[in-house]
Amino acid sequence: MLKRIALFLATNLAVLLLLGIVLSVLQAVFGISLRNDAGLLVVAAVFGFGGSLISLLMSKWVAKMSTGAQVIEQPRNEAERWLVETVRRQAQAAGIGMPEVAIYEAPEINAFATGANRNNALVAVSTGLLRAMNRDEAEAVLGHEVAHIANGDMITMALIQGVLNTFVIVLARLVGRVVDGVLSGNRDGESSGGIGYFVTVFVLEIVFGLFASMIAMWFSRHREFRADAGGARLAGRDKMIAALERLAMTYGESTLPKQVQAFGISGGVGQGLARLFMSHPPLAERIQALREARPDERAVRQGVVA
Repeated sequence: MLKRIALFLATNLAVLLLLGIVLSVLQAVFGISLRNDAGLLVVAAVFGFGGSLISLLMSKWVAKMSTGAQVIEQPRNEAERWLVETVRRQAQAAGIGMPEVAIYEAPEINAFATGANRNNALVAVSTGLLRAMNRDEAEAVLGHEVAHIANGDMITMALIQGVLNTFVIVLARLVGRVVDGVLSGNRDGESSGGIGYFVTVFVLEIVFGLFASMIAMWFSRHREFRADAGGARLAGRDKMIAALERLAMTYGESTLPKQVQAFGISGGVGQGLARLFMSHPPLAERIQALREARPDERAVRQGVVA
């Protein structure tokens, strides 16, 4: 929790500095100002969606570079052939293009999917998963990741994050205007751009940013249930439950880079406030949801093949 807050502080300092530079350019070239509502919305949208969309477009490249994942161009052994053919079969069943299939070196049992396009994505599995899971369990994990792609989860999360980022930037500055206007004695409550404005914006971006992160993580946890149901549809419910049970027995802290950690299969661990920042529901809850879902509910919830 303290690490996350420190990250928010550092991020907001960087954002404030960058906003100041961009604002100077926009004022000089286009006459756009953050004191103008239209100008504020334009700048907020550029910053809010810009980073999310750039991250989405670069997600495959970043994932490969940060994990050292090696794409299987030509299978070198029976295990690699099985991986490629299993993903191919599941992708066809889910109605998406064939993703790239990769392996990355890591001791943990994990896998992830990423990519900006349902027909040009990446599915990667850890060497730890290949060593610890049997074929049925690994098939379910691959189905879970293919379901993420088929459900468009990477695109959805990028858009949600863009909306939340824009909301944080706009609301913090609107409140900052009012507070600074009151402190400076302006009867109409409008900001004069003083120190009160910048301090208020800085503090509120941290506060609103924390709330925005909670909302994003709630959506992330929800889509994990859908991906589990999709994996059950593609590989079989018993295989999906067995895979999650195997994860529960061996789960440790994820070593995936932050950029792709939310798209791994590993479950979440946390209590109290920490639970609000979990990208994955606890594995026990995911297993219970699969066990309790009726056949018709599984078809509706999985979102891959309705």
